[in-house]
Amino acid sequence: MTQGKSTNKDAYTLILEAIDTGLYRPGDRLVESELADRLGVSRTPVREALQRLETQSLLARDGRSLIVASLDHNQMAELYVVRAELEGLAAKLAAKHATPEEKRVLQDMVDEDRKIVNDPNALARANRRFHKQIHLASHNRFLVQQLDLLHRSMALMATTSLAAEGRGMVAMQEHQNIVDAIVAGDQEGAFEALRQHISVAFMTRLKLDAKTHL
Repeated sequence: MTQGKSTNKDAYTLILEAIDTGLYRPGDRLVESELADRLGVSRTPVREALQRLETQSLLARDGRSLIVASLDHNQMAELYVVRAELEGLAAKLAAKHATPEEKRVLQDMVDEDRKIVNDPNALARANRRFHKQIHLASHNRFLVQQLDLLHRSMALMATTSLAAEGRGMVAMQEHQNIVDAIVAGDQEGAFEALRQHISVAFMTRLKLDAKTHL
């Protein structure tokens, strides 16, 4: 029984990572047999993983098929409103609870990420690591759980806002502002810096989407 649960978890995690990294994009059809072959597991854990992802609204029904879900304009706006508040809270708590080592890691991340500002895909992965580190530095397990769920839904966006021209360099300065506030123990400053960062990211995404709909 334990082995089955472990296998199920592996299938779920691998499919989730495939969506998160863009291997499967919004609208792509997921076929149980193909996934089982790709993951090297039986169809049962894949079927259970797909059911779980559908329950979490990461997959949607298209007739009898399951496809990677997508977010409409209203859903995206709702997601960013919640994200700004929860991410801001994480930064606020990190300013209060982060250890000296965690603060150092955050600064190191910003320093390293400046080297890849012109690679949107690499920067998007680094951005997820940076935000995750802030979540962990909040030392609030319930907040971390909610942010994990929120970031799974972020994977349903077909593009990254970091793909916008010049966004990478600006985002790195925003990350630096967040880290400066956390290191200084400035709880309100950290909250506002991260909330502003999310707000700018949302505006950037809206502009990108507007261009694709011309």
